[in-house]
Amino acid sequence: MSITIDEHSGFCFGVTRAITAAESELQNGTLYCLGDIVHNGQEVARLELKGLTTIDYDDLRTLPPHSRVLLRAHGEPPSTYWIAQQRGIEIIDATCPVVKKLQDRIRNCYEQHKNDEAFPPQIVIYGKPGHAEVIGLQGQTNNTAVVIEHPEQMDCLDFTRPIYLFSQTTKSVEGFNTLVEAIKSQIINHKSQIALEVHDTICRNVSNRVAQLQEFARANDIVFFVGGIKSSNARVLYNHCKVANGNTFFVSNADNIEDLKFEIINHKSTNPDLKIGICGATSTPLWLMEKCKERIEHE
Repeated sequence: MSITIDEHSGFCFGVTRAITAAESELQNGTLYCLGDIVHNGQEVARLELKGLTTIDYDDLRTLPPHSRVLLRAHGEPPSTYWIAQQRGIEIIDATCPVVKKLQDRIRNCYEQHKNDEAFPPQIVIYGKPGHAEVIGLQGQTNNTAVVIEHPEQMDCLDFTRPIYLFSQTTKSVEGFNTLVEAIKSQIINHKSQIALEVHDTICRNVSNRVAQLQEFARANDIVFFVGGIKSSNARVLYNHCKVANGNTFFVSNADNIEDLKFEIINHKSTNPDLKIGICGATSTPLWLMEKCKERIEHE
């Protein structure tokens, strides 16, 4: 039996940068993080043991002056910075540079067109409603941007007004292209002459993982996908693995391996050269995948 950890899995650049910043700043004393630093409970717990305290927006409004608050890779709306300034709070900004660039692009688009009274613009974000990154993106437009995750939700669009389309950085290229074609089709159906500006703002470091993960999944007999329960990215990537290899199982920690040991035993009984693969989401730490590997080795 062989056990392999996918070399392409694990934290993306933005998450690695945020966690490195947290570990560095913790050496200087009390540090708060606005929301889970990453959508992985195991990693959040590890950093909390080092002293990181996770807070919400209500907590932010009551922190004493000079408190230090880290902003995670997902980014924040302008209102968060305003609250911090009013409270005299020090911000450690770990927003992913890719997300930060997208925020700037959306804000610039909004500022450029917000006074177009003849043809009021619609800034549309292809993304998951309520997702931390999307909340930050909407904030760049004074919360006027429309968020759409599926073409079926296009009823909220006004096809007599220009549309400026952007995407949450971690969404799929395929889904984005499908939405673009659906919007174009509706423009034709409405016989509209409105402008449609399409901005593909998906992070390729994340989107390219789909093909890599599927190749990895096909190369193994059993796959354990390690991800956080709260992570939408984990669920999406897990489903792609499942399509490539039906013997793919979602686990959030090493203890879950115990519940799946019979899957390993059954496959091993008919295949002494069993290949087991371990992979994960952009929010999955390498150390957690290694713990899962150790647990399999001891089952």
